[in-house]
Amino acid sequence: MADLTFNTPAGQTIARELLIAYLNTGTASAPTWKAIGRRVSDSSAEYDFGKETAQDVLGNTFTTMKRPTITQTFDPAPLDAGDNALVKLWNLAIKDQDFNALSSQDCLIVHTYAGTTGSVFAERYDGCAISITSLGGEGGGTIGMPLEITYGGTRTTGTASVADGVVTFTAD
Repeated sequence: MADLTFNTPAGQTIARELLIAYLNTGTASAPTWKAIGRRVSDSSAEYDFGKETAQDVLGNTFTTMKRPTITQTFDPAPLDAGDNALVKLWNLAIKDQDFNALSSQDCLIVHTYAGTTGSVFAERYDGCAISITSLGGEGGGTIGMPLEITYGGTRTTGTASVADGVVTFTAD
């Protein structure tokens, strides 16, 4: 794949809203992508490349890295009946405590700032582990269900288009 360019004006920083994680609430063959992070004000994907540095007997320093483990936290993630991604995760984690299903979720990261408008870079991970880290909140407030995604399984790159709230992923 050729290098991509950012589809935003030069000299202008890129809005955080242009990097969106989605959960498949449909099936693998007929995915329905729902955004994760509604009402979450800060969320970043952390990349751990497993960097190791060692010095050989001659005094030369060498560094190796591995394919990254990517984790993303969404906190506080307030519960909302209109948030299909959180409803699905609540049912799997709280109602069913289905840890096997939680460790094999289908997620999509869409970089709407990279590529051409209407055909932006996306990466699909078919074996993500999503852990619910707590449930509750402050009295007089709302119920939050913070979660952490560890992106895993097969990484498939491609493009995504978003039209009228419907996300379509096309693999390379």
